[in-house]
Amino acid sequence: MNSPAEVAKNYVAIGKGKTTNTVFKLLILGILAGAFIALAGVGATTAAVTIQSKAVAKLVGACVFPAGLAMVLVAGSELFTGNCLIIIPVLEGEATVGGMLKNWIVVYIGNLIGGIIVAAIAVYGHTADLFGGAEGGLAAAIVSTANGKVSMTFGDAFLRGLACNFLVCIAVWISFAAKTVSGKIIGIFFPIMLFVLCGFEHSVANMYYISAGLFAKAEYGISADKLTWGAFFVKNLIPVTLGNIVGGAGLVGLPYWAVYLRQKKSK
Repeated sequence: MNSPAEVAKNYVAIGKGKTTNTVFKLLILGILAGAFIALAGVGATTAAVTIQSKAVAKLVGACVFPAGLAMVLVAGSELFTGNCLIIIPVLEGEATVGGMLKNWIVVYIGNLIGGIIVAAIAVYGHTADLFGGAEGGLAAAIVSTANGKVSMTFGDAFLRGLACNFLVCIAVWISFAAKTVSGKIIGIFFPIMLFVLCGFEHSVANMYYISAGLFAKAEYGISADKLTWGAFFVKNLIPVTLGNIVGGAGLVGLPYWAVYLRQKKSK
């Protein structure tokens, strides 16, 4: 495996490459990543919905969800939350702030498109009919999850977003330490399982979860007064995204750069 110092050094070139990619490529790869994470969300909810114990249901869903990041990293795509690590080549002077922001913005839009597409397929393809649909089944669970996500305070959403992307970027970091596909998947599994189990907030996952809830609310006539498109962005996506940036760039990228790269340059 690669040592943490080697991961930091290698990521400088990886992150720099992400900032020089074309907008077209970033958008397509962003859509794919959004779809991968969304499909993991469909699977996680489906696996957990009929389990009576809430704790067990949460654990089962958490064990399914890492499939999303596995697809992102092994199949190849661009995920906004993981790309918060681009702060590393920026701090090294190998990438520009403008290039980082271009990547973040284009990939974020792509992730949103991918998540909404999968949400529409799951609801309007009536996968949400499973286990009773609106009558305590998958559709009801989809709406309930989305409603809960738009009912948090700004502070709660921000802090849960921070904790989430700390774990997601640690998972990405571990994946770069591994030299085999199996090693990458095993390394990804535990940090991602932890963030889902703990109820932390992932902006890209929420692009699926909340849009699916909005679609299911309309399609199945399920009552959820707090669940609106405005609440989707204002009550959840904005604070969670800000938390994700701080958690990923500020609590993972910055410390690892300071430890493994900045000290080396100062010697």
